[in-house]
Amino acid sequence: MAAALLVAGIATYAFFIVGEWAVGSKEAFQPISTLWFATFALAPGFFLPLEQELGRALSHRRALGQGGRPVVLRIVVLGVGLVTIVVLGMLVLSPLLVDTLFDGDWWMMAALICAFAAYAPAHLARGVCSGSGRFRSYATILGGDGVVRIVVCVVMAAVGITAAGAYGFLVALAPLVGLSIVSLRRQLATEDGPLATWAEVTPNLGWLLLGSVSAAALLNAGPLATELLADEADTVLVADFSKGVLLARIPLFMFQAVQAALLPRLSRLAAQGQLDEFRRGLRQLASVVIGVGVIGTTGAFLLGPFVLDIVFDADLSGRTLAMLALGSACYMMALAIAQAVIALKGHAFVSVGWLAGVVAFVLATWLSSDDLFRRVEIGLLVSSITAMVAFALALRQRLASGVVPDEGSMIEALTDQPLET
Repeated sequence: MAAALLVAGIATYAFFIVGEWAVGSKEAFQPISTLWFATFALAPGFFLPLEQELGRALSHRRALGQGGRPVVLRIVVLGVGLVTIVVLGMLVLSPLLVDTLFDGDWWMMAALICAFAAYAPAHLARGVCSGSGRFRSYATILGGDGVVRIVVCVVMAAVGITAAGAYGFLVALAPLVGLSIVSLRRQLATEDGPLATWAEVTPNLGWLLLGSVSAAALLNAGPLATELLADEADTVLVADFSKGVLLARIPLFMFQAVQAALLPRLSRLAAQGQLDEFRRGLRQLASVVIGVGVIGTTGAFLLGPFVLDIVFDADLSGRTLAMLALGSACYMMALAIAQAVIALKGHAFVSVGWLAGVVAFVLATWLSSDDLFRRVEIGLLVSSITAMVAFALALRQRLASGVVPDEGSMIEALTDQPLET
């Protein structure tokens, strides 16, 4: 999983570079950029909880020696229901979305709907893999998405395809390739077992759904907010800001890869009652995050404008990039603490914390400034700090209560991260 996260992260940056070159300009690529952030605000937000609950339920059945196919079928029903409801909502709102997000490009709206539907089976497949202990297959689905997208993007650019819609649908359909590979290898097969009740597959679904939608929205709020608040003449500025957000997330990609390897160890320590070691591990993890945050923020201020110009041909000030990096660092800390809280079965605390972050973003963006970039930068920073503080208080409460994780909560914590950023 750690290797797949790194591959997916590198592929993301490469897609933005090659895609913009292929379509010919920042203005032409901007709807694709908005599609990207909208996709990963919606799809993980709604489907990550299904992945988590499926993984938890299958893990529990595997420990009991029971087949998990009835659990999978129950979750599939929930997935179909979510896709139907959200797609209908997008269709109803499509005239507004096309006008405000995609500059009148209906192909991007169609790609967004297809992307949302395509990520549903991908997340469910990842749930099957995590709950069955097939993490190599999980990594294939995750990493294959990014690899296929950039390889096909390069081929399309080489043959001279310049239509933005084609690259939009590449974002939408890429997750189906890794899913197909794993399926053909029969890595998604499950055995029959006792009938699954709704209570078995949905004990934490409501809280996970609220928290996941809020966390994904917060992670992608910056570029979407600038798109909504900007004037038509600011298209290039919005495009540059989106690239700045991606650059500021480099430490987050690295951190997720490291944490994917470290979190199981922390959960095992807590499960074995070694809470002192668990606390020490959390403090070490926090120290790493603080160190990465300081280095990332300083580097963004001093070197960020130069790197952004070289890599993305974009122009942002060191102050803007430093603010984005600091907000990303605080989000990274919030994410680390939130995963520990979920491992300690504090799903409700995590949901409330992310929701508080969303509310803080809206208020800070609205009230802090009239400058387009500054108000969004402040909103991102204030929202991440709000969530981080909420999770720190929740973690203290969970540790004091003596709660210990089980294998199911460990899997939910391990997969509770915005892998596609």
